Amino acid sequence: MAQYEEFTLSQGADLAIEVHLVNGQGDPKDLTNHAVAGRLKKSYSSLTHTDFNAIITAPPTDGIATLSLTNVVTETLEKGRYVYDVNISFTDSGGDVIVERVLEGRLQVTPRVTPAPVGSGGTD
Repeated sequence: MAQYEEFTLSQGADLAIEVHLVNGQGDPKDLTNHAVAGRLKKSYSSLTHTDFNAIITAPPTDGIATLSLTNVVTETLEKGRYVYDVNISFTDSGGDVIVERVLEGRLQVTPRVTPAPVGSGGTD
């Protein structure tokens, strides 16, 4: 079962979430030959989405994945509540892709007050 977390994001700010994964014994999960993906949507049924930049941090044996959104991307998000999830996946010895949801929750986007700097992609 995935860990549930709620986050708050200021519209127009950079976001980075570092996810530390552990195995059943509490040791770092070996993410060698794994991939990570994360997605943000206004609702579960929404057809539009924003994908996180998602990487497994070297070395993969440390079990750390980093998800991020740039300020240019978050500037385009409407204020309000979003849902998100994060999956890791790998291909097993039989050629099947195994997917595990490791993190899910809600993300609240708060509106900006200060105008975006010139050239940042903001529209204020």
